[in-house]
Amino acid sequence: MAEADLDVVIRSITRQPNKSLMQAARTRHDRFMAMAASAKDKDSKDRYKQVAKNTLLYASAAARRLQLTAQNAADSYLRAMKKAAEQPLAKKPAAPKPAKKAAGKTPAKKKKA
Repeated sequence: MAEADLDVVIRSITRQPNKSLMQAARTRHDRFMAMAASAKDKDSKDRYKQVAKNTLLYASAAARRLQLTAQNAADSYLRAMKKAAEQPLAKKPAAPKPAKKAAGKTPAKKKKA
């Protein structure tokens, strides 16, 4: 990635955690569905199915929030860089000129005898 824009990098970095999060949620969903299949009574079976459903629901919501946060950060960075590029360069202040001495005689140094 030679000369990659950082806003693109910010957006791409979040893809891997989102994939990992959703993979873990699917694994947990499958585990709860297996527990529901082996449950002996209807109440337990329904409870495990509901937990499995909520697992995917909440994991997808968390993944969306992560994605939105990364997009907001990337957009903010992009706006800041555009604003910085549009601003003119600040001129360095001129060094103050030394004040001129009054036109008159300067005191002579005394010589040691």
